[in-house]
Amino acid sequence: MPTSSISPTDGQTLQKGSPVLGNSLLTGVSLPAMVLHQKVLEHNIAWMQRFADHHHARLAPHGKTTMMPALFRRQMEAGAWGITLATATQCAAAFEHGVRRLIMANQLVGQANMALVCDMIEGGLDYYCTVDHTDNVRTLNDFFEGRGQRLQVLIELGVPGGRCGVRNAEELAALVEAIRQAPALKLAGIEGYEGMIGGDSALEDVRAYGARLVDTVRHLHGSGVLATPAPIVTASGSKWFDLIAEAFDQAELREHYTPVLRPGCYVAHDHRLYREAMEAVSERRPELEGALEPALEVFAQVQSLPEPGLAIVSMGKRDISCDPDLPMALRLYRDGQYRCDVTDWQVVHIMDQHTFLRVPEDADIGIEDIIAFGASHPCLTFDKWRQGLWVDENLSVTAVEPTFF
Repeated sequence: MPTSSISPTDGQTLQKGSPVLGNSLLTGVSLPAMVLHQKVLEHNIAWMQRFADHHHARLAPHGKTTMMPALFRRQMEAGAWGITLATATQCAAAFEHGVRRLIMANQLVGQANMALVCDMIEGGLDYYCTVDHTDNVRTLNDFFEGRGQRLQVLIELGVPGGRCGVRNAEELAALVEAIRQAPALKLAGIEGYEGMIGGDSALEDVRAYGARLVDTVRHLHGSGVLATPAPIVTASGSKWFDLIAEAFDQAELREHYTPVLRPGCYVAHDHRLYREAMEAVSERRPELEGALEPALEVFAQVQSLPEPGLAIVSMGKRDISCDPDLPMALRLYRDGQYRCDVTDWQVVHIMDQHTFLRVPEDADIGIEDIIAFGASHPCLTFDKWRQGLWVDENLSVTAVEPTFF
């Protein structure tokens, strides 16, 4: 029986139990394919959980990166407190696959989305969303009061030029008062996102933002407006997670609050953007043992050698991220075997389903050779695929896991 194609555009979906399981990625799978190295996934999941535990913080990985419930399960089994997501439909997908505690690190807007969340809460979901405007507070209160429910909300603290979130003390005070007058809302803590902070003073600014989050949740707790005995304070993407953990790692927070870190890209990591971020973390924290490693690659075949020094690979924007960086060639395989590293070969252009790869004019490369590519920013590769292939160290397929974007 022929192996089913796993192209993200061909309308077919591989299920567990498909003949592809156990096949060699290099000889028994239709390419291109999104590939996850299982041993590296397990390493990254364990590494970040140890990091959070060491800093007395809970971990709620941002699942929007992968939208792969199999990874959510692995993260929860390793000790994650919950999962973070960005939209109500993402939350519904996770809930349908067994996740029972979710932070939606976003504002809940739209009646249809509110109804979806309401149904999940009625089904037993421990759910939190953010608020940053009094209009949203009033709309949420009207909807959930009408359904006889109480919604847990986190006030989002923003940064100038950032995305969402209150910007100053006056906006914060007005929002707190609006929530106080909203019987269907329960103020459960403070949320933030430091990933928009950049520039020459980024380190100092991220540390200051972490301190602001902590100071704000302490102030609100002292004023009696927080409706939970252990209020949540949460932030952290995959770039500055060490600085946020540092801000949260205080004896008072451990005893009276619930500090939650929310990195997402760490589970697959990458070959440039977050690799460089991890190198910076290791420089700041030389005592850390080990580091995160890239688990995500896309394997594709050479389909044309139209002129000296140029190879066309059957992979494109529909298969791999090209933002913020073009894909990176890593290794070449031939006849089912590793042949050589090709990190000096350069992707110079990418189209929908073609990649232009500059190679030395005397390069040993042939039609149907297989090249493994790395990417920068894993989120934008995962969302191109309906499933990913998990492989062992021998590149045998151990699982075919669906995504739910």
